[in-house]
Amino acid sequence: METWWVRTPSSLFSLSRSWTTMPTLRSSSSRYHSSSSPSSTSSPLRRAVAGGRRSVSAASSSSVSVAIPCNDGDSKQTSEGDSESLSAGEGSDFEDSLRRNGKKRAAKRPLKPTPAKLPKKRSQTVRANGQKESEPPASDLFDAVKGAKSDMQSLVDEWLDSYKQDQDAAFLELVNFFIRSCGCKGTVTPEMFKKMSNSEIIRHLTEQFNEDSGDYPLTASGPSWKKFQGSFCEFVRTLVYQCQYGLLYDGFPMDNLISLLTGLSDSQVRAFRHTSTLAAMKLMTSLVRVALQLSLHKDNNQRQYEAERNKGPGQRAPERLESLLEKRRELQEHQEEIEGMMNALFRGVFVHRYRDVLPEIRAICIEEIGSWMQSYSTSFLTDSYLKYIGWTLHDKHRDVRLKCLKALKGLYGNQDLTSRLELFTSRFKDRMVSMVMDREYDVAVEAVRLLIVILKSMDGVLTDADCESIYPVVYASNRALASAAGEFLYWKLFYPECETRAVGGRERRRSPRPQRTFFYLLLSFFVESELHDHAAYLVDSLWDCAGPLLKDWESLTSLLLEKDQNLGDVQESTLIEILVSSVRQASEGHPPVGRVTGKKGLTPKERKIQADDKVKLTEHLIPLLPQLLAKFSADAEKVAPLLQLLNYFDLNIYCTRRLEKHLELLLQQLQEVVVKHAEPAVLEAGAHALYLLCNPEFTFFTRVDFARSQLVDLLTDRFQQELEELLQSSFLDEDEVYSLAATLKRLSAFYNAHDLTRWELHEPCYQLLRKAVDTGEVPHQVTLPALTLVYFSILWTLTHISGSDASQSLSPQKQLLDLKGRMVAFCELCQSCLSDVDSEIQEQAFVLLSDLLLIFSPQMIIGGREFLRPLVFIPEATLQSELASFLMDHVFIQPGELSGGHSQEDHLQIEQLHQRRRLLAGFCKLLLYGVLEMDAASDVFKHYSKFYNDYGDIIKETLTRARQIDRSHCSRILLLSLKQLYTELLQEQGPQGLNELPAFIEMRDLARRFALSFGPQQLQNRDLVVMLHKEGIKFSLSELPPAGSSSQPPNLAFLELLAEFSPRLFHQDKQLLLSYLEKCLQRVSQAPGRPWGPVTTYCHSLSPGENTAEVSPQGYPRSKKRRVEGPSRQHREDVSASQEESLQPNSIPATPMLTSTAVKSGQPLGASEEMEEGGSSELAFPQGLYLLGNPRSRSLSPQHFQTPLNPSGPGLGKQLTRLSLMEEDEEELEIHDDLSGDWQGSGKDF
Repeated sequence: METWWVRTPSSLFSLSRSWTTMPTLRSSSSRYHSSSSPSSTSSPLRRAVAGGRRSVSAASSSSVSVAIPCNDGDSKQTSEGDSESLSAGEGSDFEDSLRRNGKKRAAKRPLKPTPAKLPKKRSQTVRANGQKESEPPASDLFDAVKGAKSDMQSLVDEWLDSYKQDQDAAFLELVNFFIRSCGCKGTVTPEMFKKMSNSEIIRHLTEQFNEDSGDYPLTASGPSWKKFQGSFCEFVRTLVYQCQYGLLYDGFPMDNLISLLTGLSDSQVRAFRHTSTLAAMKLMTSLVRVALQLSLHKDNNQRQYEAERNKGPGQRAPERLESLLEKRRELQEHQEEIEGMMNALFRGVFVHRYRDVLPEIRAICIEEIGSWMQSYSTSFLTDSYLKYIGWTLHDKHRDVRLKCLKALKGLYGNQDLTSRLELFTSRFKDRMVSMVMDREYDVAVEAVRLLIVILKSMDGVLTDADCESIYPVVYASNRALASAAGEFLYWKLFYPECETRAVGGRERRRSPRPQRTFFYLLLSFFVESELHDHAAYLVDSLWDCAGPLLKDWESLTSLLLEKDQNLGDVQESTLIEILVSSVRQASEGHPPVGRVTGKKGLTPKERKIQADDKVKLTEHLIPLLPQLLAKFSADAEKVAPLLQLLNYFDLNIYCTRRLEKHLELLLQQLQEVVVKHAEPAVLEAGAHALYLLCNPEFTFFTRVDFARSQLVDLLTDRFQQELEELLQSSFLDEDEVYSLAATLKRLSAFYNAHDLTRWELHEPCYQLLRKAVDTGEVPHQVTLPALTLVYFSILWTLTHISGSDASQSLSPQKQLLDLKGRMVAFCELCQSCLSDVDSEIQEQAFVLLSDLLLIFSPQMIIGGREFLRPLVFIPEATLQSELASFLMDHVFIQPGELSGGHSQEDHLQIEQLHQRRRLLAGFCKLLLYGVLEMDAASDVFKHYSKFYNDYGDIIKETLTRARQIDRSHCSRILLLSLKQLYTELLQEQGPQGLNELPAFIEMRDLARRFALSFGPQQLQNRDLVVMLHKEGIKFSLSELPPAGSSSQPPNLAFLELLAEFSPRLFHQDKQLLLSYLEKCLQRVSQAPGRPWGPVTTYCHSLSPGENTAEVSPQGYPRSKKRRVEGPSRQHREDVSASQEESLQPNSIPATPMLTSTAVKSGQPLGASEEMEEGGSSELAFPQGLYLLGNPRSRSLSPQHFQTPLNPSGPGLGKQLTRLSLMEEDEEELEIHDDLSGDWQGSGKDF
C-alpha cells in the first residue's frame, strides 16, 4: 500500500489566522454547528437497508458543519476550532467521518418499513464456506456509461424509475457503479450491509481489488477507456441535475452516497481514492450550481414578496404573500440541505485530498475549487478558500501548478471579482511572478498569461521590478513562452502609447503617428535593455500580438529614408534588422533559428495570408531597395542585411508589374556595393542576391546575366593586372596587397555561387599558389582566397563532367584525366600548406583537403556514376600521417578557461572552438568513409574522456558509426587507444607508481567509457570483449623484467585498465580468462608472498558472482577450488549491477550528426544528410566505479580524481609505435594455441 496523504509545508500555514482557519459555509438564516454522536455505531448504509427513514425539520442541522455564505455576504465568520479538523480523522472510514462531523437529517416522511426485495436479475454465488449468497449482476450503469451508448439523461431517468420501484436495489446498483468505476472486481451485497461495518466493507472490497495491474478505468489505456472519464463526470452531473427538484432533498440517497465517496476517498488504494475524489468533486460542482440556482430563486422570491407587500391595502393579496413566504421557507430549507451536502464533501474530501500524494487527485481538487469560485463567487471567493490555491502554487508537479494558474486566470479575468483578490494578490504575487521561470514550459506560459490578465485588470499591482523580471523571457528558446512574454511586453510598454479606441464602430487613434511611436519604443527597448544581440527573436516574440504593426513596412522604410530622423548608427542598424526580420517572418512564416514551434505546418488560411503578405512587401520594397542600398552603401553592417531582402521577394513581380527600371537600379547598386566592399558577409549576400536574379526562367534573365558578366569581367581584368605585378615584382606595398586580396575575395565569393569557368581563373591562381609554396613571398591575405578559388574551380569542373552525359562524350577520358591531374596537384599544394607558418593557411588547407578527399573517395561512383572511377583518389600514407599530425597539433589542445561568455576574449575562444570542431568533424568523416585507415581513429578515441566537454558528441558519434561498420575492428581500435596512452605515460613517468598518477586515473575513466559504449547487448559482444581481454593480457606481459629481477613487468599496470571491461564478461569467460592469465604468468618470475597489485585487481574483477577465484600467495589465480568471501565482493557486484542498469535504453537521444563543408552525393551511412554537431548526453558514471581498480588507489585523496591529464605525447604520425603495439610475440601465440582447445570446449552455453 502507498502513503495516501502528504502534509502541506508548515511555512505555508504561518500566514495569518484568517488563512489557517477552516472556511465555513453559512446560511443567511441559520448556522450549522457540528455535534458528535458517539452512540451512533451502525453504518448509515446499513440503517438505510434496514428501512430506516429519518424526519427532518426546517431548522434541523446538517450532517457536517461546513457553511456556505449566501447572498447576505456572511462569509467572514469562521470558527477557530475548524482548523483542528484539518488533521482529525485522517485515517478513518466514512462512518467515523460522518459521526465526527454531525448528526443526520431525518426524512421528510414518517418511517415505513421496507420489505427486503432482491435486485432484479440477481445471481447466486457460492462462498468459500459453501453458503450461498445473493449477489447482484454486473452493473448495468457501469456498462452503459463505459459504452456511452445512450445519452446520460435517459440513463439517469431509467435509474430514477427503478429507484421509485425499489429504493434499496436501485441505490445498491448506484453504489456498485462507483465501485466498478474504481476497477474493483468485488461488489457490495445486501448481506454485507446487514452484517458488516463500513470499515469492513471497504476492507472486503480492498481484498477483492485486482492489484495485478496498476491500471483502473480512469488511467487505463485503449479505445474502450478513452472517453470513460468524460462519461463518468457527465453521469454525476446529470444525476444531480435530474434530482435537484425532488430526490436531492430526500436525505437517504445523497447522504449515503456522500458517505460512501468520503470513505472511499480515505482509502489507501489509489484507484478508490482517485475515482471517489473525482466523483465527489464533480458532485460538489453540480451541487454548487444547484445552490446558485436556489440563491437566484430566493432573490426573485424576495423581490416578488417586497413588491406585493408594498402594494396598497386594497391591492395586496394575503394569499399571495402567504404563498411567497411558504416558497421562501422551502427555498431556505433546500439551500440549507444543499449547503450541508457541500460542507460534507468539502470537509470530508477536499480538505484531505487537495494535498494527496497522487498529483492527479491534487489537480482534480484545484480545478474544481476554481470552478466553484467562478460560478458561486459569493460563497467561495474568500481568502479562506483562496489559500488552497495559493499554497498549491508551490506544488512539485506541473499539472497541479498548471491547474492553479488556470483557475486564477479565470478569476482575475472577471473584472467584478478583482476587488476581492487584493489580499490574495499581495500574499502570492511574488510566487506568480517567479513561476515565469518555471522549468516546465507550459507552466511558465500559463504564468505569463496570468500576469497579462492581472496587468489588464489591476492597475499598479505589478511593479517595475516585477515587469523587468519578465522582459528577458522574450528571448527564450521556446516560442510559446517567448510569444507570451512578447504579449506582456506589448501590453505593458507599447499598447498604452499606441492605444486605439472604438468610436462609432470605427477606430480613432489617440496618437497621430502610432506606428512610428511603436517603432521608436521598440528601438528603445532593444537598444537600452541590452538583453540580446539579435532583433529577429524580439520580432518573432511580438509577431502574434503586434503583427499588423510589424508588417507596416511603409513606416519602417520612411523612418530609414528620412534625412532628419535623428537616429543613431546603432538605431539604424537595429531598425534595418527589424525590417529584414519582419519581412522574413511574413514571407516564410517560421521562427528564427534555434526557436522551434510545435506546429507541423501552416493552415490554408495562414498560407493565403503568407502569400498576400509576400506580394505586398515585394511591391512596396522593390522601388525602395535601390534607395536604401544607395543611402547605406558605405556601411557593411547595414548593406549585408538589406541585400538579404531579395531572398523573400516574389521576383516574378519585376515582370508582371513592369518594374524593370527598378531592377536596373538594383543591379547598378549591387555592382557598386561589390566593388566597394571586401567583407565576406557583404560579398556573400551580394553573390547570393545576383544568383537569385539569374534564374533562366525569368524574362529578365539576359539583362541580369549581362550585368553579371560585366561585373566578373571587371574583377577578372583587375586580378590579371595585379597578378602580373606580383609575379614580376619582388616587393608589394600594403595597398597593392590589399587590392589583390580584395579582388580575390570578390572572385572567390562569386565563384561559390556562380560558374566562372569560362573566365579560366584556375591556372593563374595555381601559379600564384605555387609561388607561395616555393618561395613563401606571397602574403597570406592573398593565399587564402587563392586556395578557395582553385577549390571551387575543381568542383565546378566536376559538376560539368558529372552533370553532362560525359559517358557519351567523344573525349571523356581526357576530361577525367585532366581533372584528376588538377585535383592531385592541388592536394599536393594543400599538403605543403599544412606545414606553413601561418595557422589560417594551415586550417584552410586542411578543410579544403579533407573535403576534396571525401568528394573524390570511392563513394563518388555510387548511384550509376561508374564512369567517374578514374577520378577516385586514395591518399598516400604520408598524406594520412600529416593530416593526423595536424589534427593533434591544432584540435586536441587545452584552450583557456572562459570567464563569463560576454567578453571579447570569450567570444574569440568560442569561435576558435567551433573551428576546431569543424576540423575534427572533417577528419572523422574521412575515417568513416574509408578515405583514411580506420586505425587512425585511435588517436581520436583516446581523447574521448579528456576532451569530452568540447568534442564528446563528435567522438561518440564516430565511435558508434565505426562499430556499425566493423565491430571487431572497432574493439581493437579501442584497445589500441588505451595502449597508446599507456605507452606514452610509461615513457614519460616510468613504471614506478604508475597507477597512482592522475593521468592513469583519467585513463581508467576512459576505459570505463569505452566499456559502457558496448551497450547492454552482452551476448552480441561476447567474442569481442573476450578478444579485447586476451589482447590486453598479452600487452601487459609483452615486456618482461630483467632476468633475476623480482620487479613487475612495465606494462602490468595495464591490467587495471582492462579490469574496467570485466563487467561485460560472462562467468564462463571469466574463468577461462583466469586460466589464461595463470598460464601467461608462469613465464614471469615473482617473489613469493608478494602478489602484484594489478594482478590482484584484475583477478578480483574476474571473480564470478558466486564462485570467486582465489589468488595464490605467488599472485597466480587458482581456479574454482573453494569459495572465497572477499570483503568487497558484494560492493563490486552492486557497482556492476548499477553499471548494467545505467545501460538500459530508457530513452534514446537524438543522434548527433557531424558537420563539414564537403559537397556530398550518394554517400553511404546517411552521408547525404547534413551532419550537424548536435549535443549528445553521456551516461553518468558513479564515483564508486573507481573502486574497481587497484586496492591501493582506494586510499587516494580526492584531488587525484580532479587533476587533468597531461598533454598527450606523440600523435598519429608515430606509425612505428602503432605497428609495434599491434605485433604479437611468438610465445604469446603459443599460449593462445595451448588454450584454444579449452576455449572451444567451453562453448558458449549458459
